[in-house]
Amino acid sequence: MSTDNTLPPQHQNQQPGQEIQMHPAPESFARDYKAAGKLTGQVALITGGDSGIGRAAAVAYAKEGAHVAIVYLNETTDAEQTAEAIHAAGRETLLIQTDISQESHCQTAVARVIEKFGRLDILVNNAAEQHPQASISDIDSDQLERTFRTNVFAQFYLVKAALPHLKLHRGRIINTTSVTAYRGSGRLLDYAATKGAIVAFTRSLAQSLVEEGIRVNAVAPGPIWTPLIPSTFDEESVATFGKDVPMKRPGQPDEVAPAYVFLASDDSSYITGQVIHPNGGVPVNG
Repeated sequence: MSTDNTLPPQHQNQQPGQEIQMHPAPESFARDYKAAGKLTGQVALITGGDSGIGRAAAVAYAKEGAHVAIVYLNETTDAEQTAEAIHAAGRETLLIQTDISQESHCQTAVARVIEKFGRLDILVNNAAEQHPQASISDIDSDQLERTFRTNVFAQFYLVKAALPHLKLHRGRIINTTSVTAYRGSGRLLDYAATKGAIVAFTRSLAQSLVEEGIRVNAVAPGPIWTPLIPSTFDEESVATFGKDVPMKRPGQPDEVAPAYVFLASDDSSYITGQVIHPNGGVPVNG
């Protein structure tokens, strides 16, 4: 970013976006992360783990000692770069290219993790999509269903598939919601609705699974510099992205990843059904 926290105007024509096309590149390889072996020997499955917040969490998990499986749609180069960073941390990885909007694909993804690693300790439901529209009248049924399938249905599908394995190791589930769940978004009605649903899902699932020893929490990022941004908004919007929060800048994926480590580790052993808000200072109530 420039000295006034302005990003260079840019746009990508297809979602999901690709991190290799962004300038400046997001800080998502956890380069300065100080590990302490908090996840040694565990296995994590992260959707959208190829880039952005998912990549930063994946690399941080690897540095903490976890093996990491990454689910992605079609961003193969990004996914391969993330895998290289995980290997550099001395951990194994599994790349799974699939569309998580379909339940059978989610079941297959979990089965592949168990086949390779023999266990699953941490599920991070992170993948999402968004499509701005000026009015609710512009959101057709196909977009509405697609957004809910990727952002909400997939979380249900993956939890159902992973649950038998998570029960064996007092697993943890971490869902990615958004500040839009709390403050709304006039141009992202369906996306904000899915993120509100994820908050309710997180709180309810936490109550449902607490007696199983499984903790369920969420992270609600604010404006974070990820491929979703240039693939969603026009060049002018990208150039001013994040300047409307108290810190006057977008956050970096590396600044969000520690929240995922905290919720996956024993540091949060007395926390379930809660949401962490790395959002640049936006007050959140509720």
